Amino acid sequence: MLATLVLPLHAAPEDAGADWILDRLARPVPARTAFVELRDSPLLKAPLRISGEYRRPDAQTLVREVRAPYAETTTIRGGEATIARAGKAPRTFSLARAPELAGLQASFGALLSGDRTLLERHYRIGATGPRQHWTMTLVPTDAALAGKVREIVLHGRGAELRCIETHPAQGEVVQRTLLAGAARDAGDVADAAALAQLCRGE
Repeated sequence: MLATLVLPLHAAPEDAGADWILDRLARPVPARTAFVELRDSPLLKAPLRISGEYRRPDAQTLVREVRAPYAETTTIRGGEATIARAGKAPRTFSLARAPELAGLQASFGALLSGDRTLLERHYRIGATGPRQHWTMTLVPTDAALAGKVREIVLHGRGAELRCIETHPAQGEVVQRTLLAGAARDAGDVADAAALAQLCRGE
């Protein structure tokens, strides 16, 4: 009888559901986070390592500032994207021409506002794993975005979104974007396998 009243010394870790994750990821604006991204292509001799910062100066705007190995700022707002590079005139175009950028704004905006309803306008959501090592999967429901992206896999620890893996609709090359603590842990690492391990928290 007494044994049934004794709590276990090591309780099993609780699973992180989608609502729990979104509640923890919500951030008030303005907000910013460092990123490290690895891009691979058959046209490149080695993967290209890009670093910089994502910013949300307000709820309607997402800024992606690349600082190395080149300088480029992409500002997404009001259904348009503007790309600015030093020495060149800024280019502005409709997000209808770039569904992957529209999906980026929608997913970041919804994630950082904790808005599941907004997120579900663009994706089917799945979540697995314990709260200290969770994974959230976003599968595009929009045909234009689904034609570019098969799924987006987010990896996190507690309230920290540490990495985004974007799986293309065609091909096997996964684009990984390390954020926050994972970006800091990446340091000067450029090895694809090492960055993949950091991304997944291995």
